[in-house]
Amino acid sequence: MSSTGLWIFGAMLALMALRVPIAAAMFIPGAIGYALMTSDMALLNLLKGSSVARLSVYDLSVIPLFLLMGQFATQGGLSRALFKAAAAFVGHVRGGLAMAAIMAAAAFGAVCGSSVATCATITQVAYGEMKRGGYHGRLSTAVLATGGTLGILIPPSVPLVVYAILTEQNIAKLFAAAMVPGLIATVGYLIVIAIYCRVRPELAQPSVRESWPTRWRALLGVWPMVTIFIIVFGGIYGGVFSPTEGAAVGAIATFVTGRFSGELDGAGIRRSFVGTAETSAMVFMIFLGADMMNSALAITQMPAQLADWVGHLQIHPLLIVAGILAFYVLLGCVMDELSMLLLTIPVIFPTVMGLDLWGLSQEHKAIWFGVLVLMTVGIGMLAPPVGLNVYVVNGMARDVPMNETYKGVMPFLVSDVLRLTLLLFFPGITLALVKLIS
Repeated sequence: MSSTGLWIFGAMLALMALRVPIAAAMFIPGAIGYALMTSDMALLNLLKGSSVARLSVYDLSVIPLFLLMGQFATQGGLSRALFKAAAAFVGHVRGGLAMAAIMAAAAFGAVCGSSVATCATITQVAYGEMKRGGYHGRLSTAVLATGGTLGILIPPSVPLVVYAILTEQNIAKLFAAAMVPGLIATVGYLIVIAIYCRVRPELAQPSVRESWPTRWRALLGVWPMVTIFIIVFGGIYGGVFSPTEGAAVGAIATFVTGRFSGELDGAGIRRSFVGTAETSAMVFMIFLGADMMNSALAITQMPAQLADWVGHLQIHPLLIVAGILAFYVLLGCVMDELSMLLLTIPVIFPTVMGLDLWGLSQEHKAIWFGVLVLMTVGIGMLAPPVGLNVYVVNGMARDVPMNETYKGVMPFLVSDVLRLTLLLFFPGITLALVKLIS
């Protein structure tokens, strides 16, 4: 049976190499393998029940709602206000516009939930400003690609919602656990920029110092974003509403803000709904493909055999977790974050839950591991050869060679690895807010 599982997994990788869409690349070998191990009728019965069961999960409605919230924020010009406010305060220091881009990405990620959307939106707003400010393309594109990863680390995070559903964990607690690592990531990136620009001052030029009245006016432009964040997450953690209800409230509040600002017109509303529908359809198709693949692998007993094999390894459990995280980095070079989670979590999660890690409870272990995986996924979105965020930025900044961007992200990847190591050895940092709301 395990050899059949390897054949199914290998067929999926082969289809991915042929550029077959990831949902189909998982579904086709999974369906063929399932039919060969059972029967055609069993496959049809599975398809009849699994698709309805998956798409009728109430918690999944949080995904299109948070995506719609991000679309309204993008079309409503909120990202422009965030960058303008950050640049007004720090733009005058060397590397200040790059720092402003990171700060804007972190703030925008608080209403977006998508790495690629954050990356693309902040690039549209900030790249032209940095180019006009005399910033080198290597630094500019590297900062924008890196800042995009904050879109999934700082709540709300669509991959974290998917992880919560797959592992049956509390979404609000996972959001709380990701908050501190997200802030640490933001500060770490700012430090990297400061060091980068001190070592290579020719990469960035300081801008003109803005007056305090100009700064306060720019800061006043971001109050709607702050208000939305407080309402959504204050309501969730205050027990006023569930994460799904919070996402709905956030989407409505972002819509109203965009309409009152005059930025969100009829065409922007249409683009928001169409963009949300397209992304949601892609996510749910990947769900169905992964469900088919995981059903076939379950029959091969590969997940159980893997868990049993890992459990009998005579090595420290932390080395096993480190190996899993390294595997995610490699997988991130060829797959997007949702595909990785949907394909691997059903196999890897039971293995991790069977390990004794810092004496953590099952719930705290699951939450801690989820945040570690999320950070590792972010590394995969930057690392060569197929860092997705790098491709997004370079598709919009065509005057910068892609190898220059990859050179630029290396110091940020060092920061990522240091942060990941810190949270691997000190899980209390991740779980601090979780324990406060428990």
